[in-house]
Amino acid sequence: MDEEVKNLKVQTRRKEKISKNKADWNWIIRITFIAFMISFAFSFTSEMIIPNVNVLVGILLVIVFILLGVLFDMIGVAVTAADEKPFHSMNARKVKGADIAVKFKKNADKVASFCNDVVGDICGVVSGSAGAIIALSLSDVIPLDKFIITLLVTSVIAAFTIGGKAIGKSYAMNKSNIILYQFAKTISYFYRIKK
Repeated sequence: MDEEVKNLKVQTRRKEKISKNKADWNWIIRITFIAFMISFAFSFTSEMIIPNVNVLVGILLVIVFILLGVLFDMIGVAVTAADEKPFHSMNARKVKGADIAVKFKKNADKVASFCNDVVGDICGVVSGSAGAIIALSLSDVIPLDKFIITLLVTSVIAAFTIGGKAIGKSYAMNKSNIILYQFAKTISYFYRIKK
C-alpha cells in the first residue's frame, strides 16, 4: 500500500513539472483578452440600461446576471467532474454533441477557466455594480440612509450568488455527465468540429 502511494506521488510530481514547464501563453493571452471583452460588454450593458429603467427591471437584470454566473459556474464544475468514456461511446454512435463533449473534456481546464473564471466571475462583478446602481435608485424611494440600502442590496446579491453557486456545484458534481452533454449538444447547434 505504501509503495502505491509513493508511486502516485512520484507520478503527480512529474505531471506538475510537465505542466509548469508547458504554460500555454497563447491561451493565457487569449483568455485575458476574451475576459476583457466580455467584461466590457456586460458592464456597458449594465451601466447603460439599469440607470435608465425602473427598479423592477433593474432587479430582473441583476437576477439574470446572477443566474448566468451560477449556470456557467455549474458547467465549469461539470466539465471537470464528468467521465470522458461515455462520450467516446456516444461519439462512435454519432450522437449529436458527443464530439464536442469529448473536446470539452479533453480541454477541461480551459473550459472550466472560461466558464468559472471568465463568465462566472464577470457576472458576479457586474451584478454587484448593478446592485449599487439599484441601491441608489431605491434610496430615492425608501426613507433609509443610502449606506444602509447599498449594504443590504449588495449583501443580498452576494448571498444569492454564493448560495446559487453552492447549489449549482453540488448538482454539477452529481449530474456532471448530463450537464456536459446538454451543454455540448446546445453548442453543437452553433459550432461544428472540423474533421
